[in-house]
Amino acid sequence: MRTARTRGARLGAVAAIATLVLSACGGGSIDDQTEANEDAAGDAGGECGDLNMAVNPWVGYEASAYVVGEVAKAELGCTVNYKELKEDVSWQGFGTGEVDVVIEDWGHPDLEKKFFAEEGDGTATDFGPQGNVGIIGWFVPPWLAEEHPDILDWENLNKYASEFATSESGGKGQFLGADPSYVQFDESIVSNLDLDFQVVFSGSEAASIEAFRKAEENKEWVIGYWYEPQYFNAEVAMQRVALPPYTEGCQDDPATVACDYPETELKKIVGTEWSESDSTAVALVQNFTWTNEDQNVVAGYIAADGMSPEEAAQKWIDENGDKVDAWLQ
Repeated sequence: MRTARTRGARLGAVAAIATLVLSACGGGSIDDQTEANEDAAGDAGGECGDLNMAVNPWVGYEASAYVVGEVAKAELGCTVNYKELKEDVSWQGFGTGEVDVVIEDWGHPDLEKKFFAEEGDGTATDFGPQGNVGIIGWFVPPWLAEEHPDILDWENLNKYASEFATSESGGKGQFLGADPSYVQFDESIVSNLDLDFQVVFSGSEAASIEAFRKAEENKEWVIGYWYEPQYFNAEVAMQRVALPPYTEGCQDDPATVACDYPETELKKIVGTEWSESDSTAVALVQNFTWTNEDQNVVAGYIAADGMSPEEAAQKWIDENGDKVDAWLQ
């Protein structure tokens, strides 16, 4: 176990130093000298203190947050506070110190204008990419794409609209939105492409997963907002519907969006004041990077295998010591 080995080596070194000091000077106790050496190491390398980690409401984010948080606890002695918050609320916490880290941002130009230094109050700082590439789009279950391949072109959607109708869609086809707090322009896309659909929000990632799973099992007609990285895609290979291609600026005005979502390099956003502090967790967060595959593994442990986020994170940490060591450099 990587953490146990690292801690054992550290404590062994401290004990060895304590023994040498006591042999040379006489008196005192090993416990006293061990504490003194640990204090000295802390003074030389800085301390972590509290690490306030926002946890936004999807399992992939949870996976990233808990992996970083559990490393911070075990290796840096941080007191990690996980805070379940929506995306916009998380950013508001930077200025008050309630939030230090948003570990997975999918792109929020509105929040950047409000909280980045260039145009806003400067309480938020871009800490660079965290390795994941976000892909948002409109998707259908595989059975539907196989039996009606032309449905993967948005220009054919109205032909099938009545098949998607539900009791909640007002006589139109239902488009299954996700959590309305996510980055999404689906209502504008429907309106501006003159599609005979009504967006009905599932309310959560879990509810969307259940709807897509049922649709594949029972050959039900469902189209909705979906994304990668997402562990569920290994279970049900969701098929993407081609919307008009994304071009630079086509989503600048939310009311006029009529294009597909771009691929997004996901970023770490942190509180500016925290980023300028001497917390040892600053370097950890700055160095953190992993892949879509890494995240999907941990997310699967949580959502499919029923592990707690802490257990899932620790399992991945134990199996990926080289990656974790690189973050701690």
